[in-house]
Amino acid sequence: MKKLTSITLFFLLLVMYSTAILAQDKTLKEVSVKAQKSPVKQEADRVIYDMQADPEAKVSNLLEMLRKVPYITVDANENVMLKGNASFKILINGKPSSMLERDLKAVLRSIPASTIQRIEVYTTPPAKYDAEGLGGVINIITNKKLVDGYNGTINFNERIYGGPGLGTSFSAKLGKFGVSAFAGANINDNPVTNHSSVRNTTDPSYLDQEGNSKSNGKNGYVGTELSYEIDSLNLLSGQFNINSGRANGENEQTTLLTGPAGIINGYHLQNNNSNNGNGFDAGLNYQLGFKNDKSKLLTFSYRCYQYNNAAGANINTTDRINYPSPDYDQRNTTTSSEQTVQVDFVQTIKNWSVEAGVKAIFRDNKSDFTYNLFNDSTGSFQKSGALSNNYSSTQNILAAYNTWGYNTKAFSVKAGLRVEQTFTDANFVSTSSAAHQRYRDVVPSIAFNFPVNSLSSFNAGFSQRLKRPGINKLNPFVDRSNPNFETYGNPDLTRVVMSDVRAGYSLSGKGNFNMGVFYDFGHGLDLTVSHYDAATQVTYTTYKNNGSFKGLGDFMSFSYPITKQLNFGTNCNIAIFWLTGDDDGTFKTIHFVTEGIYNSLSYQFDGGWRTNLNVDINGKNPNGLQGKTNGVINTGLSVNKQLIKNQLMFSAAVRNPFTKYHNSVTHTTGADFTQDVTDQNYFRSFSISLNYNFGKLKDAIKKAKRGINNDDGAK
Repeated sequence: MKKLTSITLFFLLLVMYSTAILAQDKTLKEVSVKAQKSPVKQEADRVIYDMQADPEAKVSNLLEMLRKVPYITVDANENVMLKGNASFKILINGKPSSMLERDLKAVLRSIPASTIQRIEVYTTPPAKYDAEGLGGVINIITNKKLVDGYNGTINFNERIYGGPGLGTSFSAKLGKFGVSAFAGANINDNPVTNHSSVRNTTDPSYLDQEGNSKSNGKNGYVGTELSYEIDSLNLLSGQFNINSGRANGENEQTTLLTGPAGIINGYHLQNNNSNNGNGFDAGLNYQLGFKNDKSKLLTFSYRCYQYNNAAGANINTTDRINYPSPDYDQRNTTTSSEQTVQVDFVQTIKNWSVEAGVKAIFRDNKSDFTYNLFNDSTGSFQKSGALSNNYSSTQNILAAYNTWGYNTKAFSVKAGLRVEQTFTDANFVSTSSAAHQRYRDVVPSIAFNFPVNSLSSFNAGFSQRLKRPGINKLNPFVDRSNPNFETYGNPDLTRVVMSDVRAGYSLSGKGNFNMGVFYDFGHGLDLTVSHYDAATQVTYTTYKNNGSFKGLGDFMSFSYPITKQLNFGTNCNIAIFWLTGDDDGTFKTIHFVTEGIYNSLSYQFDGGWRTNLNVDINGKNPNGLQGKTNGVINTGLSVNKQLIKNQLMFSAAVRNPFTKYHNSVTHTTGADFTQDVTDQNYFRSFSISLNYNFGKLKDAIKKAKRGINNDDGAK
């Protein structure tokens, strides 16, 4: 708690100092205050980060820029978390996309931040949003406002210890027809890095694994939005997105298991693996207006989605010592498809606004996994029926919502209620077993905003959120690519329910200050649980609904122009969580602190050059009730210059110039074992980027005010 006390004290002092500076600018220098465009804007139910207001977006990819967004942290392994929670829903232009289903951080790494308009973080999502995602909703806005004419952006970037990338966005309007599109592709090459696993058990035994791995991957995506204004009351719009990704890897590992009497067994393993996926989604919206009331809109929407993924691993074993298991390969093919229909209604009556709608989602997931053992007598691989299985599941969700809003100069409030009924049926063909789940959730939400004056405001809110298990956690497929550590899903997992209370304050003047606090609590958290079996000397890992939790956290975003050329900014996310549950047969309570602190200092030189220095601090993160991962400090320096005003921008950046590698360590403690898994990652990187803007625009085009937002898919 000493650490928490010192962090809290530092945070409070920084808040007081920041507020004092801004207040001083407002009172003592009121006549000379110049409004500076801040990237951060806080509203009653969300925080908005304007990418176009941040010069660093010209050189960075989207994953790197998320470190600067309030409530969001990116850990040492580039995993994104919202309010310290890995469960959230991420959308593109207000809609789910199949491109985010396969490898989120690989896709975010491939998107140039220069093609993004803004990031919206819904901390209290209104009832119109599906209830999925414990942390909330992240909405990535790529397309600019469609106007008569055309405009676009092309970005080329190259990263050492990564690879080249290309991204583009385009929008155009011709009469009543409008189109916006975004596309990108990248190659990601990870040279050889080392990894190790060490496990001590009470048998006693000692497991030591040392190895190395390398991989390469390719990702590409194309997204479009189309709009046709039939007349002043009828609007037709749609979207279509496709994506594809391929990855291949090689992994070598030497294993030695010893006990009191000496060597128990040992082997050298060669693993060649692949992971290939592709997907698409398409939607159609029809918006109907009314002559007697322009604020009244009725929208009918349909969306279809499909994603396929094939993963495989071929394992060859040599240098065997008391290790009789044959060589094998394993294949897992999964398919996810979805159909959604939705009807939405919105109307404004003086200071009141009302929204209502109904929705139906029909999901179908399938998995076919095989485990093939090498037969010495035939010299070929043969399927093992006992270790293979076919799995299929359907999930149907029926929902209805109603939201009321009231807005005046003195305050605004938005309150709503959402009801969701879930039907889940799973069938495990090979084992002749099944699982059936039925549950109904009534999800409230309410958000307030109280303007103090033209420069400051308070906001507060309450909401409940859900987390439904995805196919990756339900799928009983056993991953045996490392014979001493096996992982598998749990088809009996059910949803998690969390409640959130939060409050925030924003102040703008010469500088800008935003802060917020939240308190979360819930039960049935699905945690990873590891168990060591002394008979097989294997550690088995799966998921269980065995955790109750509560958390108290805050965020602060502060930017201030020290001089006309020099600007300082910080984004802090700090929280403490208490977690209680069953730890491999033992009831346990732990508490932990999560920290994400991003500081930046930028300077504008004469001649158009601009430089930015940043330091990013990430603390330790929990791994369920049994473990934790280590923290890390990142440093970075970037420079950029406009070569052609408002058209061509050159940028270059270096991250962690003094440290080539970072060791990510996961420590796990069970009833009969302790283990440390260390993965070496390239830490130092260099990148260059060219960003070109083109086009000519005139008038605005209409877009559908409502559409399908399936922000309930599990992450």
